[in-house]
Amino acid sequence: MRHTSYRKEKLPELLKRLAAEFIEREWNFSSLITVTGAHISSNQQSVDILYTVLPESEENAVKKFLDLNKRVFMSFVDTHARIGRMPEVKFTLDVGEKNRQRIEEISNQ
Repeated sequence: MRHTSYRKEKLPELLKRLAAEFIEREWNFSSLITVTGAHISSNQQSVDILYTVLPESEENAVKKFLDLNKRVFMSFVDTHARIGRMPEVKFTLDVGEKNRQRIEEISNQ
């Protein structure tokens, strides 16, 4: 039981950090991609990695890049961490963070 809870707590942070490193190494365009979080499913079989993109006009290009390189990312994780069975990875645009930034922008006007 303790191993399961430890894995559930530590694995998302590890995958968030590794996703940020992977994107920094592999993405060579002018837009900024920020990994904002990682959420693992209750059965620990999938992980949702959240990100934001600036400028927003590059979101589609980034989505394509991440989807096309998902297996490369999983291989990157495999070589940089010993996590055992790798959960299925899904990259998702962090809409909550986008909304928070918009609210902040509006309130500062």
